[in-house]
Amino acid sequence: MGKSHRVLASHALDTLLAALRDDGYRCVGPQLRDGAIVFDTLHHAADLPWGWQDEQAPGHYRLQHADPSRAFAWANGPQAIKPLTFAPRETLWESRIEADGRMQFTATLPAEEKVAVIGARACDLAALRLQDQHFLEGAHADPYYAARRRNLFIVAVHCTAPAATCFCASTGDGPLCTAGFDLALHETDEGYLVDAGSEAGTAMIASLSLPAATATRVEQAETAVAAAGERQTRGLPSRNLRDLLFANLDHPQWDDVAARCLSCGNCTAVCPTCFCHAEHDVPLLDANLGRHEREWDSCFTEGHSYLAGIVIRSDTRLRYRQWLTHKLGGWHDQYGRSGCTGCGRCITWCPVGIDLTEEVARIHATGGGHD
Repeated sequence: MGKSHRVLASHALDTLLAALRDDGYRCVGPQLRDGAIVFDTLHHAADLPWGWQDEQAPGHYRLQHADPSRAFAWANGPQAIKPLTFAPRETLWESRIEADGRMQFTATLPAEEKVAVIGARACDLAALRLQDQHFLEGAHADPYYAARRRNLFIVAVHCTAPAATCFCASTGDGPLCTAGFDLALHETDEGYLVDAGSEAGTAMIASLSLPAATATRVEQAETAVAAAGERQTRGLPSRNLRDLLFANLDHPQWDDVAARCLSCGNCTAVCPTCFCHAEHDVPLLDANLGRHEREWDSCFTEGHSYLAGIVIRSDTRLRYRQWLTHKLGGWHDQYGRSGCTGCGRCITWCPVGIDLTEEVARIHATGGGHD
């Protein structure tokens, strides 16, 4: 869609939420919960994290007071879009033994629901695109993911307050939202500049009858986003690390990081692109009934590489190496790009503060890497 920024006053955010609800959407947006900014059902604009900013570092996340006129002056929380499309746990089918002894299976697709996500960031839009490739664009599309994805309306917000752990500029995924949204907002001192990225977004702007933004305001807003990218201090040495990592599978850095890693799986749980899952059958009190579920899994668990009575990746060294080489290397073969969008969540939410950009930098410096 062509850019034609409109102006939405801060006090008119409730008007946008009301318009989305009138169209049948349940609004989901960032809110303060248990000392973090998390996404939950959003009833009013007042529920947004006005005047809060996140302080992030390896193994460190804190909220602090900031400009009270801003609702989006933070980088990201532990999760955003992924749990809304790829459910952390869900039933795939139910089974029943009929009176004649036959086994009957019934698929349990999620109920159709229209969801509008408010406040998605550029790194999460890039991650959603990768999830779409995995779940929708293969030979067999995932009907559970598809049922949630096709009813998603995304209101993105360009980032102007990156955390110290952010490095989306180096992966090419932010901080400016360039695709994958229905509406995108620039948050400014005078309110919001709104741009449409889809036909549905264009229709929403038209229904709100918003005035056009001046070229000066647009330029100021875009300059603020560009400055956010320039303030990022972390980065990856290349957007394609496939050959470097595969050529250094025996690098001593794998032993070094394994001595610190807890194999807890936090990095995979908060990563917006990780899609590993496990499936298991759940017996019910009625012996004639059963349920087959899937839930998020991690390549850091013992069961993830269990095969024919053997755990293939039996120690932390092999598990961390699998995660990093797949994320930054193997994804190029599968999806044409890295699986990292530079959100930095894995750094922040690692309990021992492992920084994948530092791990890669050390391999790059001593393993024959070139810029």
